[in-house]
Amino acid sequence: MAIDDPLDEHEQSERVLEWLRANGAGLIGGIVLGLAAIGGWKWWQAQQQQQQLAKADQYQAAVEAIETGNGEGAAKVQALGEGVFANLAALELAASQAEANQNTAAIETLRGITPGNPAIADIVNQRLARLLIDTDQADAALALLDNASTPAALQIRGDAQYALGQADAARESYQQALTRLDVASPLRRMLELKLTEVGGSADRTEAKS
Repeated sequence: MAIDDPLDEHEQSERVLEWLRANGAGLIGGIVLGLAAIGGWKWWQAQQQQQQLAKADQYQAAVEAIETGNGEGAAKVQALGEGVFANLAALELAASQAEANQNTAAIETLRGITPGNPAIADIVNQRLARLLIDTDQADAALALLDNASTPAALQIRGDAQYALGQADAARESYQQALTRLDVASPLRRMLELKLTEVGGSADRTEAKS
C-alpha cells in the first residue's frame, strides 16, 4: 500500500490537470465575472453615495435660497426633481409661502409633491388640509383626511368638520384624537378647548398614560 500511494497521488494529479485543461477557461471566466460583479457593485454603491451627497448639497442650497427670499427658492426646489430631498425642500418652500400669506402658492407647492414615504405623505396632507381650511375649502380638506388616524390628523379633520358646521362629527374627531394622545402632549390642551367648543367634555375622554 505504501508503494501504491505515490502512484495514486500521481494519477490524481494527472486527473486534476486534465480537468483544468478541459474546464480551466470556464473556471477562470467565472472568477473574472465574479470579480467584475463585485467591482461593479462597489462602483454602483460609490455612484449612489456621490449622487446622494450631490442631492444633499442641492437641498441645502434650496433651503438657503428659501430662507433668504432671493426669489430662487422655487427654481432650486424644482431642480431637485423627485425623492426625499425634493419633498423636504418643497415642504420648506410651502411653509415659507404660507408664512408670507401666499396660501394659493403654498397649496400648489404641496399638491406638486409626490412623496414615496408614508410619513412625508401624512405631513403633506395635514399641511395642505390646514391651508384648504384657511382658504374656505374645508370640504377638500376633509376629503384628504378621510382616513385620519393620528392625533394631529384627527384634530385637523375635526377643524374641517367644524368649519363645515358639522359639530357632532367634529366632536367625535376631537374625542378620537384625545384618546390617542399622550397625557403630557402639548397638543392636548388645545384639543380639550376645541372639544369643549363643540359641546364635548374632556373629562370623559381617557388618554393614554
